[in-house]
Amino acid sequence: MTGPDTVETVRLDLWLWAARFFKNRTLSRQAIETGKVEVDGQRPKVSRAIRIGDVLRVTRGEEVFEITVLALARKRGSAPVAQSLYCESEESRIARDEARELRAAARVGYEAPRTKPDKRARRLIRALGDIDAL
Repeated sequence: MTGPDTVETVRLDLWLWAARFFKNRTLSRQAIETGKVEVDGQRPKVSRAIRIGDVLRVTRGEEVFEITVLALARKRGSAPVAQSLYCESEESRIARDEARELRAAARVGYEAPRTKPDKRARRLIRALGDIDAL
Protein backbone atom coordinates (compact mmCIF):
# COMPACT_ATOMS: atom_id res chain seq x y z
CA MET A 1 0.00 0.00 0.00
CA THR A 2 1.55 3.20 -1.13
CA GLY A 3 -0.21 6.46 -0.65
CA PRO A 4 0.58 10.11 -0.13
CA ASP A 5 0.66 9.71 3.68
CA THR A 6 3.02 6.70 3.79
CA VAL A 7 6.74 7.37 3.97
CA GLU A 8 9.21 5.01 2.37
CA THR A 9 11.96 3.94 4.74
CA VAL A 10 15.22 2.01 4.51
CA ARG A 11 17.25 0.25 7.17
CA LEU A 12 20.12 2.39 8.40
CA ASP A 13 22.85 -0.20 7.81
CA LEU A 14 21.61 -0.78 4.26
CA TRP A 15 21.49 2.94 3.47
CA LEU A 16 25.01 3.59 4.82
CA TRP A 17 26.30 0.81 2.59
CA ALA A 18 24.37 2.09 -0.44
CA ALA A 19 25.67 5.64 0.20
CA ARG A 20 29.23 4.23 0.20
CA PHE A 21 30.18 5.23 3.71
CA PHE A 22 31.26 1.64 4.39
CA LYS A 23 32.52 -1.09 2.06
CA ASN A 24 30.04 -3.71 3.22
CA ARG A 25 27.00 -4.06 5.44
CA THR A 26 28.98 -5.82 8.15
CA LEU A 27 31.23 -2.79 8.61
CA SER A 28 28.17 -0.58 8.54
CA ARG A 29 26.48 -2.67 11.22
CA GLN A 30 29.62 -2.64 13.41
CA ALA A 31 29.88 1.14 13.16
CA ILE A 32 26.27 1.53 14.26
CA GLU A 33 26.65 -0.93 17.15
CA THR A 34 29.82 0.78 18.42
CA GLY A 35 28.22 4.23 18.46
CA LYS A 36 29.99 5.72 15.45
CA VAL A 37 26.66 6.65 13.84
CA GLU A 38 24.01 8.98 15.29
CA VAL A 39 20.59 9.74 13.85
CA ASP A 40 19.09 13.06 14.95
CA GLY A 41 21.47 13.14 17.93
CA GLN A 42 20.54 9.66 19.19
CA ARG A 43 22.34 6.35 19.06
CA PRO A 44 20.26 4.11 16.77
CA LYS A 45 19.83 0.39 16.36
CA VAL A 46 21.05 -1.31 13.19
CA SER A 47 17.54 -1.90 11.92
CA ARG A 48 16.39 1.68 12.47
CA ALA A 49 14.36 2.97 9.56
CA ILE A 50 15.62 6.26 8.18
CA ARG A 51 13.61 8.75 6.22
CA ILE A 52 14.35 11.63 3.91
CA GLY A 53 15.37 14.62 6.00
CA ASP A 54 17.03 12.68 8.84
CA VAL A 55 20.30 14.16 10.07
CA LEU A 56 23.14 11.68 10.54
CA ARG A 57 26.54 12.02 12.15
CA VAL A 58 28.91 9.34 10.83
CA THR A 59 32.40 8.82 12.24
CA ARG A 60 34.66 6.88 9.89
CA GLY A 61 38.23 6.59 11.10
CA GLU A 62 39.34 10.13 11.91
CA GLU A 63 36.70 11.77 9.71
CA VAL A 64 33.32 12.95 10.97
CA PHE A 65 30.49 13.54 8.49
CA GLU A 66 27.35 15.50 9.38
CA ILE A 67 24.87 14.77 6.62
CA THR A 68 21.21 15.13 5.74
CA VAL A 69 19.45 12.29 3.93
CA LEU A 70 18.13 13.50 0.55
CA ALA A 71 17.12 10.18 -1.02
CA LEU A 72 16.76 6.53 -0.10
CA ALA A 73 18.35 3.54 -1.80
CA ARG A 74 18.36 -0.18 -1.15
CA LYS A 75 20.99 -1.01 -3.77
CA ARG A 76 24.56 0.20 -4.00
CA GLY A 77 25.17 2.26 -7.12
CA SER A 78 28.00 4.26 -8.59
CA ALA A 79 29.76 6.99 -6.63
CA PRO A 80 27.83 9.89 -8.24
CA VAL A 81 24.54 8.14 -7.43
CA ALA A 82 25.69 7.53 -3.85
CA GLN A 83 26.68 11.20 -3.42
CA SER A 84 23.22 12.26 -4.53
CA LEU A 85 21.69 10.38 -1.57
CA TYR A 86 22.94 12.89 1.00
CA CYS A 87 24.09 16.47 1.51
CA GLU A 88 26.99 17.21 3.82
CA SER A 89 26.84 20.40 5.88
CA GLU A 90 29.38 23.10 5.10
CA GLU A 91 30.67 23.16 8.70
CA SER A 92 31.33 19.42 8.53
CA ARG A 93 33.23 19.75 5.26
CA ILE A 94 35.38 22.60 6.59
CA ALA A 95 36.14 20.71 9.84
CA ARG A 96 37.17 17.59 7.88
CA ASP A 97 39.45 19.63 5.61
CA GLU A 98 41.12 21.33 8.59
CA ALA A 99 41.64 18.00 10.37
CA ARG A 100 43.13 16.51 7.19
CA GLU A 101 45.55 19.44 6.90
CA LEU A 102 46.61 19.04 10.55
CA ARG A 103 47.32 15.33 10.02
CA ALA A 104 49.32 16.12 6.88
CA ALA A 105 51.32 18.79 8.74
CA ALA A 106 52.15 16.29 11.49
CA ARG A 107 53.64 13.94 8.89
CA VAL A 108 55.77 16.58 7.15
CA GLY A 109 58.95 15.90 9.14
CA TYR A 110 58.98 12.14 8.49
CA GLU A 111 61.09 10.83 5.64
CA ALA A 112 60.96 7.15 4.80
CA PRO A 113 64.29 5.35 4.27
CA ARG A 114 65.39 5.22 0.65
CA THR A 115 66.78 1.68 0.84
CA LYS A 116 66.25 -1.45 2.86
CA PRO A 117 68.37 -1.71 5.99
CA ASP A 118 71.60 -3.66 5.60
CA LYS A 119 72.68 -6.51 7.87
CA ARG A 120 74.21 -4.21 10.51
CA ALA A 121 71.18 -1.91 10.57
CA ARG A 122 68.81 -4.87 10.94
CA ARG A 123 70.78 -6.09 13.95
CA LEU A 124 70.57 -2.64 15.53
CA ILE A 125 66.85 -2.48 14.88
CA ARG A 126 66.35 -5.90 16.51
CA ALA A 127 68.52 -4.90 19.46
CA LEU A 128 66.58 -1.69 20.05
CA GLY A 129 63.18 -3.32 19.68
CA ASP A 130 60.19 -1.17 18.92
CA ILE A 131 61.31 2.42 19.47
CA ASP A 132 57.76 3.72 18.97
CA ALA A 133 56.56 1.74 21.98
CA LEU A 134 58.69 3.82 24.36
